[in-house]
Amino acid sequence: MRPGKMAPAGGCGSVRGLWVPLAVLALAQAQAVLALTEQYPALSLLKRRQGPAGDCASAGEWAEQYSAESDSSFLHFHESDGDIGGSSSCESVLSLNTEKILSQAKLLAEQKRFPFATDNDNTNEELAIAYVLIGNGLYDEAIRHFSTMLQEEPELVSAIYGRGIAYGKKGLHDMKNAELALFELSRVISLEPDHPEVFEQRAEILSPLGRISEALSDLTKAIQLQPSARLYRHRGTLYFISEEAIESFKEALKQKADFIDAYKSLGQAYRELGNFDAATESFQKALLLNQNHVQTLQLKGMMLYHHGSLDEALKNFKRCLQLEPYNEVCQYMKGLSHVAMGQFYEGIKAQTKVMLNDPLPGQKATPEYLKVKYLREYSRYLHAHLDTPLTEYNVDIDLPGNFKDHWAKNLPFLIENYEEQPGLQPHIKDVLFQNFESYKPDVQELICVADHLGSMMQYETPGFLPNKRIHRAMGLATLEVMQAVQRTWTNSKVRMNGKTRLMQWRDMFDIAVKWRRIADPDQPVLWLDQMPARSLSRGFNNHINLIRGQVINMRYLEYFEKILHFIKDRILVYHGANNPKGLLEVREALEKVHKVEDLLPIMKFNSKTRDGFTVNTKVPSLKDQGKEYDGFTITITGDKVGNILFSVETQTTEERTQLYHAEIDALYKDLTAKGKILILSAELGEVDAVCNLILSLVYYFYNLMPLSRGSSVIAYSVIMGALMASGKEVSGKIPKGKLVDFEAMTAPGSEAFSKIARSWMNLKSISPSYKSLPSVSETFPTLRTMIEVLNTDSSHCLKKTVVVV
Repeated sequence: MRPGKMAPAGGCGSVRGLWVPLAVLALAQAQAVLALTEQYPALSLLKRRQGPAGDCASAGEWAEQYSAESDSSFLHFHESDGDIGGSSSCESVLSLNTEKILSQAKLLAEQKRFPFATDNDNTNEELAIAYVLIGNGLYDEAIRHFSTMLQEEPELVSAIYGRGIAYGKKGLHDMKNAELALFELSRVISLEPDHPEVFEQRAEILSPLGRISEALSDLTKAIQLQPSARLYRHRGTLYFISEEAIESFKEALKQKADFIDAYKSLGQAYRELGNFDAATESFQKALLLNQNHVQTLQLKGMMLYHHGSLDEALKNFKRCLQLEPYNEVCQYMKGLSHVAMGQFYEGIKAQTKVMLNDPLPGQKATPEYLKVKYLREYSRYLHAHLDTPLTEYNVDIDLPGNFKDHWAKNLPFLIENYEEQPGLQPHIKDVLFQNFESYKPDVQELICVADHLGSMMQYETPGFLPNKRIHRAMGLATLEVMQAVQRTWTNSKVRMNGKTRLMQWRDMFDIAVKWRRIADPDQPVLWLDQMPARSLSRGFNNHINLIRGQVINMRYLEYFEKILHFIKDRILVYHGANNPKGLLEVREALEKVHKVEDLLPIMKFNSKTRDGFTVNTKVPSLKDQGKEYDGFTITITGDKVGNILFSVETQTTEERTQLYHAEIDALYKDLTAKGKILILSAELGEVDAVCNLILSLVYYFYNLMPLSRGSSVIAYSVIMGALMASGKEVSGKIPKGKLVDFEAMTAPGSEAFSKIARSWMNLKSISPSYKSLPSVSETFPTLRTMIEVLNTDSSHCLKKTVVVV
């Protein structure tokens, strides 16, 4: 990573199509996180719920609920943000006659089952009327009623609180409602500072607005006033994926040992941090308390799928669907699991059920609905090619360009003149389960070696869940790369895409792409330069959010300081050129910056960077000394309440791709020549030169980011396989917190990356026993055989001695 240009966000150096209003970003982030953490349990007293006959809950029922949940917030905003004008299922203003309103209000008033009841019976009845109006979705009427009361008694706390509730219930999508709700609740806190429910209610308004730190502060204050399991879990959900979230969920369980939702949330937090064993334990405890808890079954099933345990995942999805037949997530994941295992008939049947669940007019489509048609089309393509030799077809060429473009960008399936893939052909049977013992001993050895090699690629970083299916796939890819490169260095040709020829660098990577693709068919692993020309001309962005709002991406935390130092250096250069008079002030301010968030005030020193800025890195060429290529773009912007967007992205354009390809072509040509010499001489100096060429080639691959998904593990399997072809084996694991792709992207050049990578690889001479392993491409020549070996139980390998010494 070398310094590049710096530009104001939105100027010539900004990323096209990236910026939207920050309030929208914050709201979208909050909604995404609420979906991730499954929302909170119902906290409302006057939640509009229907009885057996479809009537709204009566005042008596509200009183019972308030008594049972006396420590809860009065109303829960998250469940009704979209309700603007009341509920059609409840009685309207016309049907709620005065007598009935007064009857309900009287009962509520007599029992004092509403917040901040007074000692005056008449006042209580008036307050109760307004709360009944809220309960029936008549928010404007309730606001007017509370306002009338406040004209006579400006500090009537219950009326202030109720009016704040009504503003919030009208809908937080309208910032005016949100601001008025916050104003009223803040007034209540100033008058009655010792009521935890008010702090919690205010937190529930702040969090969807992206004001997470303020919401956390309110929840912490509520806990100090009156600790409860619900409050601790609520706070845990706002901590998102972090150790603080885990501690908060544990505190919730200390308060309430049988709190199923806390166990579920704890399991999800562990899963997101990559701790499979701890997540499994937490999910299991939730299911011991309620074996029919649908959300836990769904989350556990998804974790098992991404752990590579597809059989176990399917059991959870099937149980989920028995309890909740229209659960789209479980239905989609069931279909995906079947397809990944080669059970295409059951898979497509489940996918079709998701497709039939069209969203209602005005209703937002679910992520599963948006993805399912892509999966069905890809499933049909895979099924049709189950028994075709892998050397005779090419996914990137066969799939229509617009289909690939839309799929990789996760766009709605609106593709003009698209011709569907043929339906399943009855003469092509599903993949059958293959027992490990049914393979010959040398193939068993091959599988076990692959499992070991794949495990060497696992990131020991929060957020990366071990996936044994991907481990095996990429271990086999490593061995196949090794064998293919060795053949190339002895002048043997390879069969690729229906042609016999000398292997090129893309063929080497295509081996790994092939295995990564089939390990998880949900992810479109596609070459970006094979996308339609129109897509490339606009630029295809690989985008990573490091901080969005007040949510930190834990996966990349190790690199924040390194990127921060780079940004600070570029800020000084920028102000030196554009703001020389203010340079000293900027320098002094930067000395106080210790984290990325502290950069926000620095932006204000120059009008052009007030709303943010972008920094472009440069990658030095080996082929043409002094020449540099565009690396990645760092973007920072912020809003007035302290939310920040800190992201990095690479933009794949046709021109940029051609420049990188020329660099990689030159390195591969040199590598092939050196490899042929190495096969004949095996001198130490040649081995070292080959090693550096391999790492340099992959350095440019990482900075190019030429794939829509999976670039990191694909490139690392190529590194390991090519090194093995040179006689060297990687015996060291990737250090904790390190990401190979980010090491390449943040290194000042290929030589620096090579040095960093070799420091942990602990290269040693390859074991002679690798030469006796059977050919991967000949053992698994079709998609069917690839799926069979990925499905095979790997527990047998734990009992075997793997040839790695």
